[in-house]
Amino acid sequence: MAKTDTGCKTNSGRFFEGFRPGETLVHATPRTATSGDQALYTALYGSRFALNSADSFAQGLGLARAPLDDLLVFHLVFGKSVPDISLNAVANLGYADGRFLLPVFPGDSLTAVSKVIGRKENSSGKTGTVYVETTGHNQRGEAVLRYTRWVMVHKRDAGSAAPEPVVPSLPDAISADQLIVPENMVGKDYDTTLSGSPHLWEDYSAGEKIDHVDGMTIEEAEHQLATRLYHNTARVHFNQHAESGGRFGKRIVYGGHVISIARALSFNGLANALNVAAINGGRHCNPTFGGDTIYAWSEVLDSAAIPGRNDIGALRLRTVATKNRPCQDHPFADSEGRIDPATVLELDYWVLMPRR
Repeated sequence: MAKTDTGCKTNSGRFFEGFRPGETLVHATPRTATSGDQALYTALYGSRFALNSADSFAQGLGLARAPLDDLLVFHLVFGKSVPDISLNAVANLGYADGRFLLPVFPGDSLTAVSKVIGRKENSSGKTGTVYVETTGHNQRGEAVLRYTRWVMVHKRDAGSAAPEPVVPSLPDAISADQLIVPENMVGKDYDTTLSGSPHLWEDYSAGEKIDHVDGMTIEEAEHQLATRLYHNTARVHFNQHAESGGRFGKRIVYGGHVISIARALSFNGLANALNVAAINGGRHCNPTFGGDTIYAWSEVLDSAAIPGRNDIGALRLRTVATKNRPCQDHPFADSEGRIDPATVLELDYWVLMPRR
């Protein structure tokens, strides 16, 4: 066991100076995912995607049963990494090169390991940005998910010398020919009545913008319950006593909570987006707090055929989430690139969708 910052038996988390590019961090607490986790995830976000909602629907697509929601898997793997990476974080800044490699089913057990791939001190001298590549594995040792994230972490000593910066080169996007269709999944004879929408892959085109219309208010209890579900121990989400003296005077909502709300809201317009195949990039543009209402809209960035498949295609989407601002005018940034203060999330990702 690594020594803690206090020299005792408790873990007060790593500071920026403690990260070394090239080191590997094996994260604690394996987690067996269950149908109960999926039910609670549905209760938190109201996700209605048919693939994750009914074994019978998933079996009609060739799978043995309904897989867990891809973002639930993402959060469970992410949560494993928090005690080793994010306890002293100011904020999680962004994501890139995320690949969903295998579906996860109830009964699968997840573990996670991260590799530190970069670090760079920020101009304030009080914080630095740490880059990690995290991989989630199932009980058979198979990689189910891999992604990169970067996080702003406090320095232990603001006066310590800045280390040599190491910033990884990350792809702008994952190409469509690298996307993985789950084994045995087929898109033919797809039931658009049960899925909730008649619109399939051919009905979407690059440049199209979709206002998802609905809004969802975040309750304090919900975002804390969600974060505990994922074993995410970052104190900025839980400790009001401590955060009352922080930057905002209150707890910050876990950014992944906003991602899941936005994905759930996207059902209204993208109901046949079967699963998230990859995350090209993402950033949390502004903080979100309990009591904020989240809205979302999406733009189709690209429509791509899957090599060797005439039953399933891919859509590259950019989903933007806002707080307390409906999205009928597709808010994001002005002509000079300044982010609208209401924008809380920009997520660039690929989804798979049945073809006609």
